[in-house]
Amino acid sequence: MTTTPEQIDIWRAAPSEHERLEFKEAKTQYDNNKLYRYCVALANEGGGHLLLGVANTPPRPVVSTAAFNNTTAMAEKLFGAVGFRVEIEEVMHPDGRVLVFHVPSRPRGTAYHLEGAYLMRSGESLVPMSEDQLRKIFAEGGPDWLEEPAVKSATAQDVVDLLDTQSFFELLGLSYPSDRTGVLQKLEQERLVDRDGNDYTIRRIGAVLLAKRLADFPANLARKAPRVVVYSGTSKTETKLDQPGSKGYAVGFQGLVEFVMGQLPQNEVIEKALRKEIKLVPEITIRELIANALIHQDFTISGMSVMIEIYSDRVEISNPGEPVVPVERFIDGYQSRNERLADIMRRFAICEEKSSGIDKVIQAIEVGKIRLFDPKQKSLRYRSYVPYWA
Repeated sequence: MTTTPEQIDIWRAAPSEHERLEFKEAKTQYDNNKLYRYCVALANEGGGHLLLGVANTPPRPVVSTAAFNNTTAMAEKLFGAVGFRVEIEEVMHPDGRVLVFHVPSRPRGTAYHLEGAYLMRSGESLVPMSEDQLRKIFAEGGPDWLEEPAVKSATAQDVVDLLDTQSFFELLGLSYPSDRTGVLQKLEQERLVDRDGNDYTIRRIGAVLLAKRLADFPANLARKAPRVVVYSGTSKTETKLDQPGSKGYAVGFQGLVEFVMGQLPQNEVIEKALRKEIKLVPEITIRELIANALIHQDFTISGMSVMIEIYSDRVEISNPGEPVVPVERFIDGYQSRNERLADIMRRFAICEEKSSGIDKVIQAIEVGKIRLFDPKQKSLRYRSYVPYWA
């Protein structure tokens, strides 16, 4: 990996330090034990970068560091102390020498510790992880929620009755098989169902994607249906509509987007003598944010689902769980909480796995702007609208 002085300046321009970015002046030296502790904490937060030779208060000037002149020897010593490899890179910035420690993420289901202390960042400090946090990490090593059975001991007819297999083949751009055996074999090939003799098991991922009716599945899965709530004004005081989704995410996605667009406030404007209706939010924005919310939710959180809340002046889209990518890296970062779900949704042409969704949202909103008609002023006004997503 090669870090350029330009990348150093991009990091320096960040609004603040966060769980994956840390600056230290270290003009002459830096304490080894502090270094070990920060590397463990950064790894437990998902990996990140520790920069020596940069002040940690804005505007964060490069002050140059003389610490760890032998980076190869320090990398070996660091590995011996923390038990995982940290790449150390020396960057000659125009304002001085900067050391960049590239800290990898902890493995799934594993938390790193230093002499028995499982560390994480809390503001400017390093603190031990709580029992709840550790329990959640260790639970990651268990079976993937989406790969667990939704329905066991199903007949072949049960499978085609519960899953929208016709839409499944259409989304893949394939011809529908001439017999039921071909349909079931393709579902097995995609690991959406499993065969055990004459019986079948429908995995949760198969039900989440292809269910004709999510209500036909167990409650812990049926509750994962997205929910659209429309309010009369700018607050939650008066609910006009509360509609849960009924179909699987893939087979019901286009219908969900169309339903949301139909509920959005709109303005009627006249351009070049033609009357035209302008929606509050562009369809590409709604489509991308709903897809992101569905794919990147934390399915292990019970009693919660993707929420699409429509007010008279905004749309709020939220999902269960904390983002796996820092909010300030939504535009240029990509990491999916549910890799296989993301892969299948990409093949269905519902999403892209290249971190372009938020770019499209920002472009549709900020570049094109949203034109709203103000009846009091009898004229068009332009307003930037940035939605919320979780």
